[in-house]
Amino acid sequence: MSRFVVTLVLGLFLGGLLTLLCETFLPESPARTFLTASVSASIGPLSVDLVAVGITLGPLVLYLNVLTLVGVFLVALVARSWI
Repeated sequence: MSRFVVTLVLGLFLGGLLTLLCETFLPESPARTFLTASVSASIGPLSVDLVAVGITLGPLVLYLNVLTLVGVFLVALVARSWI
């Protein structure tokens, strides 16, 4: 379970990096629009108020696009072959 979470988190970071690089270096084109168009899902804010401590998390937002999925796939391949 922990390997899955680490793979997912690292893949999301790699996908975000790939998205940022494409937005920076690719010229305006349909390919850039396809690769960087994203769908977002959000949860929150989540509040937990205990007598002594109050914690508020959120909102947590997840942005998914093609490059994010590519990043997760690449990290999963590396993790599978390495570990």
